[in-house]
Amino acid sequence: MRAAPDERSSELGLEVFDPAPVGVAVTRERDRRLVYANAVYRAIFGDRTLKALAQEAFSGHPDRDYYYGLADQVLASGQPVTVTAAPVKLAYADAGPQERFFTFSLSEIALGDGERGVLLVSAEVTEQVTAARQIQSLAENQRRLLQRYQKLGSVGVQMFWVADAEGGFIEPSPSWERMTGQSWEEFRGDGWLNALHHCDREPTARAWKEALEQVVPLWEHAYRLRLADGSYRHFGIRAVPVLEGESVVEWVGTCTDIEQEWQESRRRELLDRAAAATADITRLEEMLTALTHVIVPDLADGCIIYLLPQTPDRPEASPISAHHAVSAVRPGLPELPERGEETFDTENIFTYTVRRRRPVHRTFPPGKPAPGAAPAAAEAWLVSARANSVVLVPVIVDGTVAAVVSASACGERTPISMADVALISQMFDHAHDPLSNAIEYRRTQRVALALQHSLLPEPPAVPGLQIASRYRPSPAAAEVGGDWYDCFRLRDGATMLTIGDVAGHDLPAAVTMSQIRNMLRGLAVDREEPVGDILRRLDIAMETLYGEETVTCVLARVERPEDGPWRLSYSVAGHPPPLMVTDDGGSRFLEGARAPILGVLRDGPRASAVEPLPPGGTLLLYTDGLVERPGEDIGEGLDRLRHHAARLARRPLEAFCDELLATLADGGDDDIAMIAVRLPSDLLDERVSPSRAGAGPITWR
Repeated sequence: MRAAPDERSSELGLEVFDPAPVGVAVTRERDRRLVYANAVYRAIFGDRTLKALAQEAFSGHPDRDYYYGLADQVLASGQPVTVTAAPVKLAYADAGPQERFFTFSLSEIALGDGERGVLLVSAEVTEQVTAARQIQSLAENQRRLLQRYQKLGSVGVQMFWVADAEGGFIEPSPSWERMTGQSWEEFRGDGWLNALHHCDREPTARAWKEALEQVVPLWEHAYRLRLADGSYRHFGIRAVPVLEGESVVEWVGTCTDIEQEWQESRRRELLDRAAAATADITRLEEMLTALTHVIVPDLADGCIIYLLPQTPDRPEASPISAHHAVSAVRPGLPELPERGEETFDTENIFTYTVRRRRPVHRTFPPGKPAPGAAPAAAEAWLVSARANSVVLVPVIVDGTVAAVVSASACGERTPISMADVALISQMFDHAHDPLSNAIEYRRTQRVALALQHSLLPEPPAVPGLQIASRYRPSPAAAEVGGDWYDCFRLRDGATMLTIGDVAGHDLPAAVTMSQIRNMLRGLAVDREEPVGDILRRLDIAMETLYGEETVTCVLARVERPEDGPWRLSYSVAGHPPPLMVTDDGGSRFLEGARAPILGVLRDGPRASAVEPLPPGGTLLLYTDGLVERPGEDIGEGLDRLRHHAARLARRPLEAFCDELLATLADGGDDDIAMIAVRLPSDLLDERVSPSRAGAGPITWR
């Protein structure tokens, strides 16, 4: 029989075992003598010591050496063992020679004066084992328990039951009553369902009803059963119909404790799901979001993951700042606090978790957390969601606490167990390499973005114009890119706008972009000439300096002559066309002055086009990341941009850019640069008093 751990006995008076309904005996370590045996033990085994009992009972058993050494094993290790349904062949004090079955528990016991002994507790299970064996051996044509237990078998069966054709339990089950504490009156009929976890009652009743209606040859189901001590364990129920002809006479079933198998199966499933959730994901927030959806709702009802700054040497006596990065909550519960930065003082449980680098676990009555049981921002949620437990698990990546997982169970749900805490920790341990890569990717991307922004200037303040710019890095690459924009004023008062793209997402592309942008600035300032001629001079420089680069560009000049409206001069070098949006929602692309990419026109001129700019209109220059999608014709992207921009024509310029970027950036994998100019309206022009003429520039707001 298989041995299993049990609780260790403590020193106590042996007479407390006298009234026990099971056999109890104690053997002394020094001489293996029997120093105590209660009446039940003596009535069955007489005065046999543990050694004598083992040698006589198991002399012919193939595992006799194992049974002979059990007492020595307990004394050597200090750990108790349990032997289940062992076949014991000997001459019994109450019945003579025969084979009977007992479950034995052996544990160390203190006998006083520093002496140790072995405590044996024995319970006879012959009736149960015999019943199971009889069921297995019955002929195929016999009914009731015959049919049932030939299909289910007897190994591991802990409870037997019999139900009528309608599914109501019709015979007492002593094993069920012992296990659950339900009396026969509570158990009979459908009363057994009340011993199930409240979340499992309705699904089990529904599945049982379907089995009865369909008369399935074997019904199997799993549920959580409330034991007599109030705890819950997973049990597997199996039932088969007993037939007379075509009619069901009754159902016979068994219930087996499957907690260990269930826990192991769930552990493997959740670890597999966590591995799948982190596969092929590079962005840290996406990876953490996927992991929260593995934790909720299988392990917890609410989960927050806080990211810590990458500071390996955190001072011991200082607060800790963390970013509430991602969260998940089971449907039906209040929303978790909004994301954001949070600072934890040195006495906070969060700081304690980071410092100890080990999980912290708290349980409490539903909705009544102890002060400091969770990060401050989440404490109000614990009350409103009726949380009953919370755990904080540090996530250690490359030797540093990179994140902290806060998970909670709520309401009537079983509080988060230490096994669940270990599983959450294991889940993140298994994800260490993907998390390490994602954290490094995130750090690199932030550095790259800071570098990119340092290369892109803020637009200048230009009287009469509103100018806004945007840059969004590629979500698929951590490196700097080659997209750029620029805006500067010339000596004659005109405003130059440019947008361009150097192929590539790496440092050389960014360096080339910066050099070409600065070169274009110098060429534009050097001479007051048409924009096409400026690009022509840039062609010549690029032919010499950047012969292998692929570069596109739009160069535009916005000005207002003294005797006329605002106007635009522009030239396009292999770049998507500028977009003009009027204040009444009209929109069109400016298709003039189009030519190939920079550096390929060796001798030919580049044209310039001139367009009047409508009052209140918006001019938009952009890179192809705003309109290109993998597998889609660029014409579809251009139409999408034009329609969205038209709908935003009267939005404030900053909102125009933000909403356009938010709407069109999804689905693309390239950098995006944008620069937009909003012209003053007629209404603003009319506000200029003649007395202000010549008094200096007007800044339009």
